[in-house]
Amino acid sequence: MRDLTGRVVVITGASSGIGAATAVACAEQGMKLVLGARRRDRLEEVAAMVRARGGGVELLVGDVTDPGNAAGLLDLAEDAHGGADFVFSNAGYSFERPFTETSEEDLRAMFEVNFFASVELCRLAARRWLEGGRGGHLILCSSCVSKFPLPYQGIYAATKAAQAMVARSLRHELAPRGIRVSTVHPITTRTEFFDRSAERSGFSEGEAGRNGVPDHAPRLFVQSPERVARAVIGGMRSPRSEIWTSWTVRFSAALFTLFPALQDLVMGRQAASAHPRHDRADDRG
Repeated sequence: MRDLTGRVVVITGASSGIGAATAVACAEQGMKLVLGARRRDRLEEVAAMVRARGGGVELLVGDVTDPGNAAGLLDLAEDAHGGADFVFSNAGYSFERPFTETSEEDLRAMFEVNFFASVELCRLAARRWLEGGRGGHLILCSSCVSKFPLPYQGIYAATKAAQAMVARSLRHELAPRGIRVSTVHPITTRTEFFDRSAERSGFSEGEAGRNGVPDHAPRLFVQSPERVARAVIGGMRSPRSEIWTSWTVRFSAALFTLFPALQDLVMGRQAASAHPRHDRADDRG
């Protein structure tokens, strides 16, 4: 179990949800933080919570797809704290939409944020650690749907599966050099992530769920962002390749892999329940 006191962590997507909760949890461990996000006001609110817990924090406002954003975060960590020990690549988004109704622009945009920007930050961090002869820990926020894609969310699942596959390979490439790599696989998490997803999907208010929880998610499998943050802290202290927040869902993912017909049955029911709201969204144009 590693002591995290004084360690430096870079977190993207830190203005809300899992990123914000993890920032607060890291501060409570005595860590120093570099936080990145697009919304300055929300990022400042998180920074205030970090400082209230005695954590040192630096901020970089910007989109993860902006040229130089990844390098800027790592530069800030070096200038303020001597370099990052951990990178939590967390920024990402989703929408729920028929694949045939998704434009190429929207498809590529999601991959740019969820996959390319995520792995670029990790690639640059690993290069710096290798050049400096020091270790580090890369953590990428994937998803449980990287193992079993939900209907109407295949693109999002594909970005998260791509993350997980790169991380799995990278873990073994970098382990001999003292660099650890992990992926986080949250289940449905009660955040504004799903509210923003509903907006992008063209649903009316409350149509795809309420209070940050989509209708397709059984309430038994809904968690708080603080639960994910605790799991991330656990993965920092005791590194492992995959960080899960629900053993039930992890076991279900294994069953779906072993028995594809079972997955087809469950996902068929999910698709049937989603058809009506997508039909209404289509009617609205």
